[in-house]
Amino acid sequence: MINPNIPDSSFPRVVIIGAGFAGINLVKTLRRKPFQVVLINQNNYHLFQPLLYQVATAGLEPSSIAFPIRGIFSHKENFIFRLAEVMQINTENNYVETNIGEIHYDYLVIATGSTGNYFGNSHFEELGHGMKSLYEAVGLRNFGLRGLENALLLTNVEEKKEALNIVIVGGGPTGVELAGALAEFRKTIFPKDYPELSPDMMTIHLIEGSPKLLLNMSPEASAHTFKYLTRMGVQIRLNAKVEDYDGRHVFLGDGTSITTKYFIWSAGVKGNMPPGLNPEVIERNSRIKVNEYNQVQGFTNVFAIGDVAQMTTDARYLKGHPMLAQVAIQQGKNLGRNLINLRKNKPLSVFLYKDKGTMATIGRNKAVADIGKLHVTGFFAWVIWMTVHLMFLMGFRNKVIVFINWVYSYFTYERGTRILLKRH
Repeated sequence: MINPNIPDSSFPRVVIIGAGFAGINLVKTLRRKPFQVVLINQNNYHLFQPLLYQVATAGLEPSSIAFPIRGIFSHKENFIFRLAEVMQINTENNYVETNIGEIHYDYLVIATGSTGNYFGNSHFEELGHGMKSLYEAVGLRNFGLRGLENALLLTNVEEKKEALNIVIVGGGPTGVELAGALAEFRKTIFPKDYPELSPDMMTIHLIEGSPKLLLNMSPEASAHTFKYLTRMGVQIRLNAKVEDYDGRHVFLGDGTSITTKYFIWSAGVKGNMPPGLNPEVIERNSRIKVNEYNQVQGFTNVFAIGDVAQMTTDARYLKGHPMLAQVAIQQGKNLGRNLINLRKNKPLSVFLYKDKGTMATIGRNKAVADIGKLHVTGFFAWVIWMTVHLMFLMGFRNKVIVFINWVYSYFTYERGTRILLKRH
């Protein structure tokens, strides 16, 4: 067994699994406090997931939305990071079994985020493309660029159209933003890079199982999104259920099918559950039952925060909080303050989510935002969307690079990262 080489400390050890928004903000809250903080993550970077779709559509480089964890917390005396994969959680003996050895804890925080929910259909996962990791986003970019190159080799027009058919399943923020980005790619980049192919040959389908796009946003936001995407040439199907995918055909519940090799799944997420917890504390959507302090049901020293946590104590969110970055950020900060309170034998603070708004961008000068009772659309919403995303992006360098990329693309209609990577 490998030794994780974590020194003993006179301070209580807080082991955090996951370096997403929840885990990172918890660490920030505990810095310079009397704890030994140990962060475990299977990647050595924090990923800004809201901009994954821009990597997938050649708008940004992967390094622009990822920031090294050690760079975030350099020179922090009470902080230790280990690149590790969790194999099992042992709550009886207070340790986490990882591929680098056993890591004991006084307090355990599960902040593992979410992963794609394929609702039990292995074909969606194995034959399609997800959008939850940097690896998947780069893979999607490679697949798309390779598909365009392959289409140039075809002589039959119908075969070219089939090769350029794109199906996106899921009309939430990810699906909407991806559809808009691809539509803009078709309009601005396609004619310059692939003059032998007509942009009309590329068809973008967006399939949503509910009666409207952006189901959790206002009717105004949904209606404007539908209008924007329709004007951009996206083929939208509402109340449409995807039954199966065989690698070439998408089978719908009404008996029709769409031929495509470019199948993108963004129709659902579930908690990214580490193994070892009692099944009784896990909901069907793989989220962990927690109380109003984010304590896992039945424990006082094990917590879950962010997407993986299912808190139903708030009357406004009886089915749990939405899987949003703002929820994760606020829960991370609140738990940090509560751990400090535990250390000082003070009462814990109940977590109450403060909804600061929801937004989505559809394309150039097109976005929707719900901020309280205010519904903003168009250019102003687009500016708000960009400003908020730059604010929460990690690292000054990344903020500058992303901002320059956006400004450059805005004035030149250019995307500078159309590089096809392949293994040798």
